[in-house]
Amino acid sequence: MKKGFVLAVFAYLVPTFILGASWHFLFFRELYDSFGIYNRPDPIIPMGFGSMVIQGLILAYLYPFYFHSGSPIRRGFQFGVIMGLFLFSVSTIANTAKIQVSNTGLWFAVQAAFHFIQFGVTGPLIGLVYRNLRNSPA
Repeated sequence: MKKGFVLAVFAYLVPTFILGASWHFLFFRELYDSFGIYNRPDPIIPMGFGSMVIQGLILAYLYPFYFHSGSPIRRGFQFGVIMGLFLFSVSTIANTAKIQVSNTGLWFAVQAAFHFIQFGVTGPLIGLVYRNLRNSPA
């Protein structure tokens, strides 16, 4: 496994774990409880982390196919927005269709903010990891 790939996985994992844990369990715990959708009293943290590992592996794999030229930060941000919208559609929109949420508008807003921050940070970081992609293939 190439060093850049591993670093790109960590560029996604570290900020996502820090943001996710603090967002869901510290800053907005009561708000998420009020939505009535997360009803497991003791979340299975390793399972959530495993999900993040899979996401990080996929993003680190896909980015080299997306990047062709330009600013690594700008292209990384664009990639992050695309991937963030994709994940938002799965984690928020599709779940809202299947799960009773007490306040759908607020749920959409808080989830949109979370994903924008998450991918607004991780996309450019992945772009920076792969900034020399033209000179050395992933």
